[in-house]
Amino acid sequence: MRPCRSCGENVEGEFRFCPWCATPLRRKLVDFFEPHERDLGRALRVSWYLDDAPQVRFSVWDESGRAAAAISLDEAEARRLGSLLTRRAVARHRSLSERLAAFLR
Repeated sequence: MRPCRSCGENVEGEFRFCPWCATPLRRKLVDFFEPHERDLGRALRVSWYLDDAPQVRFSVWDESGRAAAAISLDEAEARRLGSLLTRRAVARHRSLSERLAAFLR
């Protein structure tokens, strides 16, 4: 059990909202991402937990609506992943720009 940060009442760990004052007990951002066409029927859910143990959790959901696999990254690893994806996007963008410039010459 842990105290609610709003009302101070003790709350069991499985609750997502305080049963005494209805304050959300978990602070997180969540988004779903569409799969590549070869993975149709699945989805990627990314949850960024902002509470006492910050983490970014990736889960793969199947067509029945259940998580088939999940893994959490600490914030440092999540930043490293973000950096990798950003570098790839920038490199791809530069490549397209260079090709367009060459085409227009």
